[in-house]
Amino acid sequence: MSLSMIAGCLWVVLATIVAMLPMRAQYPPGIALLLAAPVLLGWLALDHGPWVFAAGFLAFLSMFRRPLWYLGRRAFAGVNEAGL
Repeated sequence: MSLSMIAGCLWVVLATIVAMLPMRAQYPPGIALLLAAPVLLGWLALDHGPWVFAAGFLAFLSMFRRPLWYLGRRAFAGVNEAGL
């Protein structure tokens, strides 16, 4: 198993552990995992190709759907008010 795949598996285990924490304790490690994900997905894509990247990206979207939804709404809040 490649080092990038081991790092991906470790990321999933850490994300699962963070999800079991109380909500107040999830924020700092959750943000770290959220920021590490694009780097890890890029590394996986370089080592294993676009199909592994696509599977990892879909898993990432599934795990972080609520925070990404929130960030998307915040980012595009001004667009709706401007009528665009």
